[in-house]
Amino acid sequence: MRALTIAALALACCAVQQASVVAVAQDQRPRVAINHAGQTDTTVPGIADGVWSPALTGERRPLYRLHPNDVLQISFTFSPEYDQELTIQPDGYVMLKGAPPVYAEDNTLPELQAAVQVAYASTLNDPEVNLVLKQFDRPSFFASGQVTRPGKYELSPEITVTEALAMAGGLTEKAKHSQVVLFRHTSPGQVEARLLNVKEMLKSRNLAEDLYLRPDDMLFVPQNVISKISRYLPVSSLAMYVNP
Repeated sequence: MRALTIAALALACCAVQQASVVAVAQDQRPRVAINHAGQTDTTVPGIADGVWSPALTGERRPLYRLHPNDVLQISFTFSPEYDQELTIQPDGYVMLKGAPPVYAEDNTLPELQAAVQVAYASTLNDPEVNLVLKQFDRPSFFASGQVTRPGKYELSPEITVTEALAMAGGLTEKAKHSQVVLFRHTSPGQVEARLLNVKEMLKSRNLAEDLYLRPDDMLFVPQNVISKISRYLPVSSLAMYVNP
């Protein structure tokens, strides 16, 4: 009996100790997770805060979206009498032959093709439609601020931010290389922006954040602080700091 009592007491002590260890571990686990979670950044839409956003990190090669004055060739495989060449009007519509107008602006070719099929559904039985983009405005981007040649430039495929700045003649001596802003339109009334540290990218030879441009993107390079205040400093004092 005495041996059984001692064994029972030992088992009870072990159970109490194990429960204590589990409780301590559960108490410490959130603290460890917090200490090792790293820094978490948040973003505000439309503010250049250096954080990735859906508009700036979307698909790399999005389909072309139609604009006013684009010219389209529409052909019907089994009803060639409805073949036509259309120009997107300033209001965004295309005037179809024998069908109601269809809104085309900002649609991709597959989206407009589906809309044309719906427009002819009451006239043709399961129409097979093919669309070809004949003429379109060349995509472009804008560079402004402290670049050598501000202006509008034609956007070729696979152009990155640093390549676009080089096309604009590079940054001036007054440029703030660490705060280049990329503005991108996400909808007619919304613009998202990102702050890019071009100076650090070039210094570290790491172009992982060298984003690819999209049509109508705008790069703005602000002026650095030194160039802003230099005109208020006497020439002799400025020379003393530059070359004592």
